[in-house]
Amino acid sequence: MAFTAKRRLILLCAALAVVAPMAIAALPRTDAPFAMDLQSLPATPLSVMTYNVEGLPWPVRIGRSAALASISERLRDMRATGHQPHIVVLQEAFTADAKRIGYDSGYRYVVDGPGRDDKAEEKPTREDTAFSEGGSFLKGELSGRLLDSGLQILSDYPVLAVRRAPFPAFACAGFDCLANKGMLMVLLAVPGSPTPVAVVTVHLNSHYAAHVRYRRSYYAYTRQIDALDRFLAKNVAPGAPLIVAGDFNVGKAQDRRAYLLRHAASWWNGRDGARLGDAYHDCAARPIECGQYLDADAQYSFARARDWQFTLPGQNVGTQVQRIAVPFGHDGRSQMLSDHVGYIAYYQLTSRRNEQAIEDGHRQGVRAGRYQSVVHGA
Repeated sequence: MAFTAKRRLILLCAALAVVAPMAIAALPRTDAPFAMDLQSLPATPLSVMTYNVEGLPWPVRIGRSAALASISERLRDMRATGHQPHIVVLQEAFTADAKRIGYDSGYRYVVDGPGRDDKAEEKPTREDTAFSEGGSFLKGELSGRLLDSGLQILSDYPVLAVRRAPFPAFACAGFDCLANKGMLMVLLAVPGSPTPVAVVTVHLNSHYAAHVRYRRSYYAYTRQIDALDRFLAKNVAPGAPLIVAGDFNVGKAQDRRAYLLRHAASWWNGRDGARLGDAYHDCAARPIECGQYLDADAQYSFARARDWQFTLPGQNVGTQVQRIAVPFGHDGRSQMLSDHVGYIAYYQLTSRRNEQAIEDGHRQGVRAGRYQSVVHGA
């Protein structure tokens, strides 16, 4: 059935009005509303922030303009002191206010993810077709895409190449189907790196917010990860250092975690025995070097297990996390500018000759019980 613009708007209002904002647990804090010790942050050639900015349109969210403007202002203030993250990957940047964050905060490059009308090339299997035919009109699964992917990458460094792709039409469940979620990659010229660095962002299907049975949301989730496998294999050169960051919507679902990490480990296949890394776990393995990264907001984000930064060294260059900082967390009144924490991972580019020493330290940390391995994470 064809939908006119008016009927699409009616569907968006009717279907999404039932989606209540998620309650975020308030953490007691005694510090100032925004107090980061900027001078203590390490000087690194590469810092990456991942942030789901909750830039959802009316009627799903109301009154988000002020919070989104505050996000831009805070990034602009950090830039004024030279402490802005070099790269920012955004999710849920659907509205005009959300899409202006990069421009308003001074980023040289602002790259958009898949648009509303972009199509995936993959053909559905018989199981995929049966899954799609079981969709619910009232849950937004049969209306077509009303929004784009909501993905953006902001960069201070030159963007050498861009690749983007939506998930296949059958790889979505519930109200997530109203957005054309997908994958976005940029290839960056990073100072000090002899090879370009690939940065990918993604936003996977939600669980509770999709408002469908878990088995249905899980099927869509796995098919999206399958699509991410193919996207990385097709677009990332084997010798390029790689960071995959975004909202992976793992939460407490152990089957989601297991499926994601099993496939993430396969991304590194053939890359000279490189170990799967992620910023939170790698920093936990080196608490002295990383500093007091486990403040209340970092713990909160870590425990939610939605916002991840996976890393893979290239042929000659590695990426070692030095510190994690949270410029976008709870303020002194236990309020946040979004329903997600926005955190920065600071990376030092390393020679692959040092990778074995780093790997040995990682294994010693596991044996000593100082932290849990990424496969069995928090």
